[in-house]
Amino acid sequence: MTISMYKASAPIFIQYLTGLSNVLDKAQAHIEAKKLDATFFMNMRIYPDMFPFVRQVRAVCDHAVSACGRLAGVELPAFENNEASIADLKQRIDRTIAFVRSIKPEEIDGTEDKEITIKFPSGERQFTGQTLLLNFSLPNFYFHDTTAYNILRHCGVEIGKRDFMSTPVQG
Repeated sequence: MTISMYKASAPIFIQYLTGLSNVLDKAQAHIEAKKLDATFFMNMRIYPDMFPFVRQVRAVCDHAVSACGRLAGVELPAFENNEASIADLKQRIDRTIAFVRSIKPEEIDGTEDKEITIKFPSGERQFTGQTLLLNFSLPNFYFHDTTAYNILRHCGVEIGKRDFMSTPVQG
């Protein structure tokens, strides 16, 4: 039995992006209740050489957009990378979810063997649609989502596994 490339991508991205947005609501409530500096959270990182929280959330969005957009062969939306608040990050997540929802299953299904080239600062990298999704995009998406979650958890935001997982989206 084969699995749909669409079902292995868009609904998963939407589920976890929705969870991240809900986690941001809890972070905002925590900041307000404790009268904390939101900037501290935006710049928090687990270790000095890791990306700060704000960049972790940006990366979560970027990997969802890149995977779905490249598989579908559509233009990727541009983000300014200027988010300075939890509200700004929630807007980026909303834009990301809207973009992913705009892609139809038939635009992604059947792209397993599609040749995709991505230019990185270190050079170009070649993928098939399947290797892009399963070996690059999803692992990076989960890594940055987990790291963002862990930063907030480390800062005392009361969140748990159910917050991270959210509710599955029917694809």
